[in-house]
Amino acid sequence: MSRITISKTEYSKLKKQSNAYRAVAAKLLELLVKDPVKSVMDDFRNVGLYSKEFLAEMESGLMKSSYGK
Repeated sequence: MSRITISKTEYSKLKKQSNAYRAVAAKLLELLVKDPVKSVMDDFRNVGLYSKEFLAEMESGLMKSSYGK
């Protein structure tokens, strides 16, 4: 494994940028995905490519996640 040494100031700057990027990306994804769970599941069912078990697990996961709330 290679090792790179940077100053504490540079590390702090990069860490703040990383945290800001993650916060913006998370918020953007929340804003983009607004479909109700039922609508999402209907779309997946209509494709006809997924097993009933997969769809049931996916629906359960969406309902338990922050997306479903």
